[in-house]
Amino acid sequence: MVRKEYINKLVDILKKKKLDAMLICPSEEMEFLIGHNTHLCERFQALIIKNTGEYFYVCNLLTAAEIQEVLGESIKVYGWFDGDGYMDTVNKAFEENGLIGKTIGVNSTERACLILDIMENLDVKFINGKPMLEEMRIIKTNEEIENLRKASQITDETFLEILKFVKPGMKEVDVANFIDRTFIEKGAQPGFTLICSGSNSALPHYPGNQRVIEKKDILLLDFGCVYNNMCSDMTRTIFIGGVTEEERKMYEYVLEANIAGESKAVEGAYIPDIDKAARDVVEKSGYGSTFITRLGHGIGYSIHEAPYIKQSNKRKLEKGMAFSIEPGIYRVGEFGIRIEDLVVITDNGREVINHASKEIIVI
Repeated sequence: MVRKEYINKLVDILKKKKLDAMLICPSEEMEFLIGHNTHLCERFQALIIKNTGEYFYVCNLLTAAEIQEVLGESIKVYGWFDGDGYMDTVNKAFEENGLIGKTIGVNSTERACLILDIMENLDVKFINGKPMLEEMRIIKTNEEIENLRKASQITDETFLEILKFVKPGMKEVDVANFIDRTFIEKGAQPGFTLICSGSNSALPHYPGNQRVIEKKDILLLDFGCVYNNMCSDMTRTIFIGGVTEEERKMYEYVLEANIAGESKAVEGAYIPDIDKAARDVVEKSGYGSTFITRLGHGIGYSIHEAPYIKQSNKRKLEKGMAFSIEPGIYRVGEFGIRIEDLVVITDNGREVINHASKEIIVI
């Protein structure tokens, strides 16, 4: 279903930015706007939304009927045949819609090679449209915030189940699969899992899952689900079989940084100040150089979206923004510790929507 209220938001942004149109190829952004996402392949296809509020679609004939059904008969779908190529059809579509000689934003998943080919053959200018597409949904509605709360509640509850399940001898993937099953049982869709044991915990986006959890280990659990299209994201670091004094000290610094960042996250707060509040805590620990990530990221229909909580994001927090606060210490080859909660700026102030314990847990 086409979400006209968000198309209208995007149109307002296009007008404000003096942009003539936005080109969106298959992506989460397309699914967000029209409730449908087609297969992304080498063939050019895109939804083009003009700053008048009108929109049309260009695609290969193999998906034309599918798209027409989604958009309705009143929306023009320009189909092109493999044997002819796409450029003539794109030219016709842009001419008929008054986009020759215009400036058009492009979403993040469109292939650069296709955009370069179009620019070489047509008098159009393309610019990065991702910031505008993120701005379109950076402020969450009350319904979206309620779904974020529910997704986070399910994640909190799942953490308690993990504590009863995990034990030495399991592989990381065993814990990940358990989390996915638990999410489904609780009425959510699996989102993502990063299960990082031992020295793998020092890799913020560790890609593996085959290490065996040992009798004395650190276990970093970064996971989230999807509930009514809204994502959750939480990280807790727990200890298997014991915790050393050094690990305890590092954990306490990360927890202090987490609390400092959350305390600064209020309506009107300058985002670099939030990052600095948490980073200063890690700096005083002597391990500032190991805090190699931004402090947080926005969340909603995607795990990572605006606003990004980092020093280079020179804006202030507004009501309706939702984001993570996740400081960490990452000692490569040894261990890593991260604690992550989600925060929403509401009419009543700051709300931390994760409630799972952040005390040191040894199992």
